[in-house]
Amino acid sequence: MQMLSNTKVTSNRGCSVVLHSSLVIVFLVLGSCTLFGQTGPAPMPEYVPAHKVTGVIRNYGSALAGVVKNWEEEFATVQPGITFKDNFAGSDAAISGLDTKEFDLAPNGREAQFIEYLSFFEAYGVEPFEVVVGTGAYDVPGRTWAEVIFVNKDNPLNQLTMKQLDGIFGEARTGAVEHYVMKPDAARSADENIRTWGQLGLRGEWANRPIQTYGYAPTGMSYFFQQKVLHGSDKWNPNYKEYAESDTKMVNPQMSAGLGSHDMLLDISKDKYGIGWGGIGQAKGIPNLKILALADHEGAPYINPSLESVQDRTYPLTRSIFIYLNHVRGSALDPKLKEFLFFVLSEQGQEVLRKQGEYLPLPAEVVLQQRARLDQ
Repeated sequence: MQMLSNTKVTSNRGCSVVLHSSLVIVFLVLGSCTLFGQTGPAPMPEYVPAHKVTGVIRNYGSALAGVVKNWEEEFATVQPGITFKDNFAGSDAAISGLDTKEFDLAPNGREAQFIEYLSFFEAYGVEPFEVVVGTGAYDVPGRTWAEVIFVNKDNPLNQLTMKQLDGIFGEARTGAVEHYVMKPDAARSADENIRTWGQLGLRGEWANRPIQTYGYAPTGMSYFFQQKVLHGSDKWNPNYKEYAESDTKMVNPQMSAGLGSHDMLLDISKDKYGIGWGGIGQAKGIPNLKILALADHEGAPYINPSLESVQDRTYPLTRSIFIYLNHVRGSALDPKLKEFLFFVLSEQGQEVLRKQGEYLPLPAEVVLQQRARLDQ
């Protein structure tokens, strides 16, 4: 058996396990787990420094609502030789900091997009290395919120699969783009379009009624929807009505009247045959809306969006927050960056997200997956 050196892991089921290089000591607190054949969720690793590191870590991108600063302050208590140089220019600027080699890490509240992947690849011949460091918000506007599907309260529909969502919101395509590469296996024909409520099994007055679609104009939110639901395609249902996030720079009060996300949800609340996507936080105070449960594929369970289902990432339209870096897979990672990222991906680092209370901590199994990628 391969031993781990000075690594402590804890489980939220009350089991603490300490592994040393020549001795395995197992503490069974509640008798609910064992070292082998463990039941329950994966254990969350605690941060124990593998090396004492020194130097400056340069961050460029999103402050993640103060989370990055809090990570830095907590990390400095266990690695006092590290200082930070930060330029929190926002998520839309994050990848450009890596392009110039003037920064080490790019905290980002959204997924990198086509032009960012492409420009980085053209500069370095690889993609920016993506690390998932947290789960997006459940219902907090402005915080990488989970996307939910709204219909009018009179609509008898209660649930949809992701494929049905593609049929409703998407259009026939010859392929789609993942990062910057065309994928022919994402192609589909017009036969898979869903344009009437009858195609979803509704009868009576609903059977021949056209489905009116609503959603966001190009933003990080719509890019995520395209990647997750439309398999990377930018071909939407021709009747798709576009809106922008209310109370942001995208909505000019003098020129954009009626085109904010609040207006969109009001429109759906009045449109018996409409369907749209947005955030739970944006829908507060708007009556006559109904949220649909989603299944990842036919035969999978239908999951309603909730704090729990977003937290455990079983809800299909859960989002993530990221840190990107210029790192070639298979090469040695700068020790100070690895130590910091392992801290972020630890019990202590995820506790920072719990305390912040807007973004959500990752499940332990996702933390372990991300750590394994950094170790490759």
